[in-house]
Amino acid sequence: MIHTELSAAGIDDPRLRAAYRHCRHIAAKNGRTYFLATRLLAPDQRPAVHALYAFARYADDILDEFNPELDTAVRGERLQRLSEQFFSHADRDDEPVLVAVDHTVARYRIPGDLFEDFLRSMRMDLTVTDYPNRAALNQYMRGSAEVIGLQMLPVLGTVGDPAEAEPYAAALGQAFQLTNFLRDVDEDLVRNRVYLPADELAAHGVDRELLAWCHDHRRTDHRVRNALADQHETTRKIYRFAAQGIPTLAARSRPCVATALTLYSEILDRIEASDFAVFSHRATVGTGRRLVVAGGALVRSWRARRSGHGTPRPQRRGPGAA
Repeated sequence: MIHTELSAAGIDDPRLRAAYRHCRHIAAKNGRTYFLATRLLAPDQRPAVHALYAFARYADDILDEFNPELDTAVRGERLQRLSEQFFSHADRDDEPVLVAVDHTVARYRIPGDLFEDFLRSMRMDLTVTDYPNRAALNQYMRGSAEVIGLQMLPVLGTVGDPAEAEPYAAALGQAFQLTNFLRDVDEDLVRNRVYLPADELAAHGVDRELLAWCHDHRRTDHRVRNALADQHETTRKIYRFAAQGIPTLAARSRPCVATALTLYSEILDRIEASDFAVFSHRATVGTGRRLVVAGGALVRSWRARRSGHGTPRPQRRGPGAA
């Protein structure tokens, strides 16, 4: 299958093909829902999406790799080296992820400032462990979530001016990440991080001490439950806004994005159904449900490609393009 995708994308160089195969393996191994959704894209689109995912994962692993010997300074040095390698286009034969993402950025003219914003937020994770308010969290999510949607947009294609689709693409990235924050409150605490606005938690009488109590006792205090319910509703609103942008995408890309939106938002359903018991188990959408949703989308995706509509609109190269 990967050979078909690479050939459809016109990727013939053996070095590039090996790099993209490596990225596909990373996506398949680490992003179950994400990878399933990419199967709904046209074959020529998939390698680029795999490369973008692998690059984000590469940086994230620097931050979250469990290794007591890697202190903040060492992780910071590795992030800086990654940034320098990416922007200098230095020789990267030993870094297949960079080989593939460099090719993707050039091919789709993805603005380089999106990667600057992404790496800036990754550096924030080295030292920032709390966010005092929504504005501070949004600043972080600009680089850690919104730009992911914006990086994807040139690959997905649009039916009109790409600028019209950008707010929705950014919102969907933010909704996905807020869903992760809600689901992974307990896991993030172990890493000494709280990705929820402190002032909004405090409105319900929640602070780090109470969250730590919930972690230690594997249960959700009623005050924490109420705070999480508010965060849940905020995230729902962002999903509703993001969904309005699906018609702005190229027809062949809509089933993929709609499927990702549906499955990720259903994680919120699972959290709510558990009465926000995020300290005792991790909310997931079962394989059966994922396959049912993807199955219907697969038919729609096939029809869109057969119709010949929805070929990606060429993107204008912005001033920050790499």
